[in-house]
Amino acid sequence: MPVITLDIGITSLEKKAALVKELTAKASEITQIPEDKFVVLINELERDNIGIGGKLLSEIMK
Repeated sequence: MPVITLDIGITSLEKKAALVKELTAKASEITQIPEDKFVVLINELERDNIGIGGKLLSEIMK
């Protein structure tokens, strides 16, 4: 069972659904593994949990 993991900032349910659909379809097309065998895991990351250049993203985005 192939697993696709995506780390992303907080996003809408509609965008997550589109990502799951499109990532699954493309991965299936490339690998020739049926779509129903794929699992997609979306990890939503708060801005307070992301650091860039020694600063929290929440600080950078102010």
